[in-house]
Amino acid sequence: MTTTLNGGRARRRPWHLWAVGGLGALWNIYGCLDYTMTALQGEVWLKSQGMTDAAIAFTLEMPAWMTAVWAIGVWGGMAGCLLLLLRSQWAFLVFVASLAAYVTSLFYQMVLTNGSDLMPESSWIIQTVILFICLSLVWYARMATRRGILR
Repeated sequence: MTTTLNGGRARRRPWHLWAVGGLGALWNIYGCLDYTMTALQGEVWLKSQGMTDAAIAFTLEMPAWMTAVWAIGVWGGMAGCLLLLLRSQWAFLVFVASLAAYVTSLFYQMVLTNGSDLMPESSWIIQTVILFICLSLVWYARMATRRGILR
């Protein structure tokens, strides 16, 4: 798809923009689904995800500010991917906000509460993957902005 004219020549979105934005959106669908279903179905949804009663109680008793942080993290990740596909330089700032929210949620779970004790021992694997993806999306949006891919 052509997007801008540059000296009479059409400029295309690079393939990697479609790949990163599209795969990122697909990845973020689960986070948005998890957030929404937890809000709508609570314990029923969390049990279907294999959580223990203690982990369910921890999740459902989070303070409102932490629920807001979670929302910023997951919906920010999705919005950032859509902004990438739209070639908006706002994607970078939205990804930074999403990353900051995720780091805040890790701090809450690991330092401010005993949340990490309630999760399966292997949960550090998915937390590491999520952190890596968040950092990668921030890096990609910054690189794409510097190269003029995002405007």
